[in-house]
Amino acid sequence: MLWVKSLHIVFVVSWFAGLFYLPRIFVNLAMVPPGSEAERARLLLMARKLLRFTTMLAVPAVGFGLWLWLGWGFGRGAGWMHAKLALVLVVIGYHHGCAVLLRRFVAGTNRRSHRWYRWFNELPVILLVAIVVLVVVKPF
Repeated sequence: MLWVKSLHIVFVVSWFAGLFYLPRIFVNLAMVPPGSEAERARLLLMARKLLRFTTMLAVPAVGFGLWLWLGWGFGRGAGWMHAKLALVLVVIGYHHGCAVLLRRFVAGTNRRSHRWYRWFNELPVILLVAIVVLVVVKPF
């Protein structure tokens, strides 16, 4: 199980690296001045590739996490595990939300400012801190 746990940690860290950087690309996309199509196209390409790569990292992260959870005992445990699983669902929703926002940028229908994306970029940091605290401290 230590191999599974190690792989889970590596894929989670890699997944979050993508979730930290993708909204930063959104900040830059929101700041592209009209008429700068080359810059916009370059940022869209970067965002598409990063989203695809981040999704490929999320799948084994979730898969190894499920393996650990099922090996640990289905439904067994304290509230920290339920809270962690709820936060993982929020992270998956955030990832999906990034895909939706990217589609809006591609379609040219983004209505949010770069300031909004700067705040949006903080959510995965908060989620990661909360998840790590729940796993390590097991407060309840």
